[in-house]
Amino acid sequence: MVAADPHGPAGAWHRVSTGPAPYEVFNKPIEKSPQDDREYRFIRLDNGLQAMLIHDAKADKAAASLDVAVGHLYDPDDMPGLAHFCEHLLFMGTEQYPKENEYSEYLAKNNGSSNAYTGTSNTNYYFNVSTAALPGALSRFAAFFHSPLFAPSCTVRELNAVDSEHKKNHQSDMWRIFQVNKHLSKDGHPWRKFGSGNKESLSQVGRDLKAKGLLQNGSGNGSANGNGAVKSADGSLAPTPSDSRAGSPAPSVSSANSELEGDGGVVGRETRRRLVEWWSREYCASRMRLCVVGKESLDELAEMVASLFSPIPNRGREPLHMINDHPFGPNEMGTLVSVQTIMSFHALEISFPLPYLPPLWRYKPASFLAHFLGHEGPGSLYSYLKQKGWVTGLSAGPQNLARGFAMFKVTLYMTPQGFEQYETLILSVFKYISMLRSSNFPAWYQRERSLISATRFRFAEKRRPDDYAVWVSEHMAWPVPRDLIISAPQLVQEWDESDPVNGGEREMREILDTLTVERSRTVLMAQAEEFERVRGKDLKWENEPWYGTPYRVERLSEEFLRKASAPNDLKELFLPGPNEFIPTNLEVEKREVEKPAKRPFLIRETPLSSVWHKKDDQFWVPKAHVVMDIRSPVPNSSARAFVMTRLFADLVTDSLTEFAYDAELAGLSYHFGGHALGLYMTLSGYNDKLHVLAKDVLERVRTLKVNPERLAVMKDQAKREYENFFLGQPYRLADYYARYLLTEQEWTMSELLEEIPSVTPEELQSHIASVLSRVNIHMLVVGNLYKDEASRLAQMAEEILQASPIPASEVFERSLVLPSGSNFIWTTPVPNKNEPNSSLTYYMHMGSNTEPRLRATAALLGHILSEPAFNVLRTREQLGYIVAASQWTLTGGGQTGVRVLVQSERQPAYLEQRVEAFLREMDEKLQSMPSEEFQEHKVALQKRWREAPKNLGEEVNRYWGHIEHGYLDFHRRDDDADLLENITKDEVLAVFRSHAEPSSSARSKLSVHVKSQKPRPAKISLPAMEAFAKKVAEKGYSVDEQAWRDALASDGDAPLDKFANYWRDTLLAQAAAVPPQVAQDLTTEVPGLLKQYPAADDGEEIVNAGATFVQDPKAFRASLPASEQPHPLVEWGDLPTSRF
Repeated sequence: MVAADPHGPAGAWHRVSTGPAPYEVFNKPIEKSPQDDREYRFIRLDNGLQAMLIHDAKADKAAASLDVAVGHLYDPDDMPGLAHFCEHLLFMGTEQYPKENEYSEYLAKNNGSSNAYTGTSNTNYYFNVSTAALPGALSRFAAFFHSPLFAPSCTVRELNAVDSEHKKNHQSDMWRIFQVNKHLSKDGHPWRKFGSGNKESLSQVGRDLKAKGLLQNGSGNGSANGNGAVKSADGSLAPTPSDSRAGSPAPSVSSANSELEGDGGVVGRETRRRLVEWWSREYCASRMRLCVVGKESLDELAEMVASLFSPIPNRGREPLHMINDHPFGPNEMGTLVSVQTIMSFHALEISFPLPYLPPLWRYKPASFLAHFLGHEGPGSLYSYLKQKGWVTGLSAGPQNLARGFAMFKVTLYMTPQGFEQYETLILSVFKYISMLRSSNFPAWYQRERSLISATRFRFAEKRRPDDYAVWVSEHMAWPVPRDLIISAPQLVQEWDESDPVNGGEREMREILDTLTVERSRTVLMAQAEEFERVRGKDLKWENEPWYGTPYRVERLSEEFLRKASAPNDLKELFLPGPNEFIPTNLEVEKREVEKPAKRPFLIRETPLSSVWHKKDDQFWVPKAHVVMDIRSPVPNSSARAFVMTRLFADLVTDSLTEFAYDAELAGLSYHFGGHALGLYMTLSGYNDKLHVLAKDVLERVRTLKVNPERLAVMKDQAKREYENFFLGQPYRLADYYARYLLTEQEWTMSELLEEIPSVTPEELQSHIASVLSRVNIHMLVVGNLYKDEASRLAQMAEEILQASPIPASEVFERSLVLPSGSNFIWTTPVPNKNEPNSSLTYYMHMGSNTEPRLRATAALLGHILSEPAFNVLRTREQLGYIVAASQWTLTGGGQTGVRVLVQSERQPAYLEQRVEAFLREMDEKLQSMPSEEFQEHKVALQKRWREAPKNLGEEVNRYWGHIEHGYLDFHRRDDDADLLENITKDEVLAVFRSHAEPSSSARSKLSVHVKSQKPRPAKISLPAMEAFAKKVAEKGYSVDEQAWRDALASDGDAPLDKFANYWRDTLLAQAAAVPPQVAQDLTTEVPGLLKQYPAADDGEEIVNAGATFVQDPKAFRASLPASEQPHPLVEWGDLPTSRF
């Protein structure tokens, strides 16, 4: 099948030359959902850049996304990670806006944020901002693509940021297995590349050239001027301006602030030179696809885009370079790859090579096959394997790996017993594929898919504008007619049964015929001890070079290939029937309202339940969301009760999988789980058959009989999840422990783990009866359901559960309150001994969240601290990749504070020192902040609070927090926004000085130090190295100042072993001129210099003076008073009289 020309015939465009820069407009209207009230226009600039403009008259937030058709597969072979490094350094100032944090600061002051990611074949940059600030944001954004500075002073910092990001991922199985799969590709194929990069991969070329004497100091191999400012091919790169290099507040010992230190010396300059060279070649306007969402008219948006983005040069590069060669060749297929994991799980993934899939956009044949292989209903592969007790989950589907090739993957998540039978599971997958190959597929299967996709498209709700802009800019690269950019990726066409060649089924059959064992690769994943248990101790392993992941490759035996190619003989496998959950009633009664209501209404109250309801009055979709909170004092009464409640919820979900899967396919989903207050159920999607799903879930909850075999599977799953939590990111652990220490009724993962093994079916069955015997139900219904329908749902729940009522006030959550004038630290090790990162959660308590003025002031303070914390602690001080500062509301919603989070290779005690230095400096910044800047922060926060919800889900989330916590002040956002009007800078400064500034005697502060157990290499500081070099010179040696700085000081502190090796070699080379004893005497000077000029974090234990260290977390929690019991802050009077 030949894809249509995506750009259309010449007559499809008309030229506009009236504005500041000419452009062409695509004439045909963009096909969109009937529900979509936005206007679209597609334009093309003379430099080849394409843009989709979206006018949203109702928008209160604007956004843009620019997608560059170059990703990490386009890295130079000798510099892995360069595209990712470009994504980082690109943000560090432009000729028009040289201040390095100008962009992020502008967005922060205008209720905005930004991000970017580097993919395999694309790099995407995006932001959101208040609508009025779009022109300013777009101006700053566009400049990144035609006149970035790639500031030399930022080279080392952003190399460190890339390195820190890689180290953050180093113990992540997802990244490790992804790279093993890439590593095991055809020799020379770009898919093998190490995409994220690290400091080593980005600096190796420079180090090699330097070792060969091919880099001259200060000249950047002849391509830089004397101050290291490399010029790009189009001459747009100026030297780093001085005002982009402001120093860190309260500089640490190692804070580097000179051009020499910041640009990384000759090695860093070479990396930057290569980056500029690569950017000047690859970042071509014709490779860029832009989407802008704004409130301006389409004409205004077009003029803005044409004016701001036309300066981007067209470098004559291929707009959409394709890599049509698949990374799987004969050596890669027909193999079994075993991979050792960090976390505790068993998985099996079978991959088949596919061609690039977007050209098959009409019928989406690979997704047709995924519908069957990934099905979970009766007759499915999942249902068969689950009944055997071998799997806990299964997924299947196509994945575009890069522009030019794709993969079809079937992934099984196995039980330990399933792992023992992994060969049988692989054969089961091929038996199901064999069944598919021998089956006839009536056209109604594709018609059903087409109907579901058409209904989803027709009633698609808006999402966050930056999410949408990213989705649009990504899909603009699809080879579809320009008027179908929005619809083609989302819609599935019915097969044309009259055309056997191009009607759709043939495409599917062609792909199905390629899903053979000979063309597959199976990856088997488990921890090392599990491979030993199942496959013995004699396996030989290799290590992937970038992450060190152990793996082994075996060719599948001829016998296994023969079995996997045999016809299906499992009678339990059969095709699914028609989907009974596809909605038939999609009517929405649209009643125009002056403005949407800002809250739900209490429509029903009985001793057993209360129902809050709001009929949809703004989105007009045939959908509803239901939240049912079934509260009981039993589930959180002990760690054991909490575990059993979780197992109960897991068993309910497990038992409903086959039944509920069709509902999910048809756009109606549910979730049932346990939490501290009891049990909760959510339902969301098309309201037509929502009551059917609700009834079945509730009946299963009430009548569940504990199956011992399934309980064993759920216990194993819960155990692994709790164990794996400890192997996750340290910053998640730090936040978790901080919340644990400040929550009245909470259990540690260790306490929960202890309870799992001894839970019996009989005890669990008794626990279920106890949980359901006395409850109170809090319910919220929002969407296309009337009052009486919402009331009937509540009545049905009461009738099915048959519980006795308890007072609504009997079950609630509370936090613990730190005493005034406290400074607590709790230290705990990172459980994963190979994790190099530590983490700090630093919490400053502000007070009651029910006191409006304090709440609004604390929120404003958190907002003001957020951007500087990131800029100082991450960008400038380079503490680590994960840095955040924000308001933090404690459990139960009644108390609030500000929390700073840092994950770093530095020890937490050092991080605490740097956070406190930052806070002390912020006192001065707040005091000297101009009134205009303070007002900008207030306005940004007001705009955030006054933002309208974009869809039903967002609206429900806003209401539910007020109902869950029991305060019921639904208008809080608007009230707080109004309150901000008269909050003064002096008030914020007073709150900061009393509650956050480290010297405050009234401050209440708790920090959690999660400390890495991996030893850090000893470091030597720059002042110590300078002192040593001076002593060397004084002893008669010839010292090359520039050489030792380039070798050791380009990154601030240097590893002590690297320092020792450098000077040993240097002094030995001059042994003929200076007696050896002199060199030995010099080495004895080093310990004294280390002590005199300590490195910022030299591995020595740092003591945080003045803090009280928590020794016993339980005793500490017991010593803290609980916050007040939640109570309604507003009496709405919705019901005539409250009877209870």
